[in-house]
Amino acid sequence: MGDKSKNFSIIDKGLTVEGTVSCKGQLVIKGTVKGTLDGEIVVIAEDGAAYTDTKVASMTIGGKFEGKVAASEELIILSTGKCSGTVICKNLVVEAGGILNAEVSCKQFQKADASKATVSALK
Repeated sequence: MGDKSKNFSIIDKGLTVEGTVSCKGQLVIKGTVKGTLDGEIVVIAEDGAAYTDTKVASMTIGGKFEGKVAASEELIILSTGKCSGTVICKNLVVEAGGILNAEVSCKQFQKADASKATVSALK
């Protein structure tokens, strides 16, 4: 797991962040993020919302996501999650009850090209 398990950040309930959010490790969003989000593992909790252009390795949506997401590993939409916009990912999981209303493209990312692919996909 390396550094991924060491870094943990949270945007708590009632907190709204506008602008660019960049993080290492895991980020849990219980509040609201608007703008650009760049991270490794992002979890949008049931009470959380993100209205962003997002580049991540893995994203789990239990709340609301609107925008563009490029996930080099996986995108998981939980039964409480709502996702709309544009999705580019390697693996996609939508639990029963989860809502996906987006333009979806599942691609095989090469490890060396993953960051380039996610960057170019969001342009």
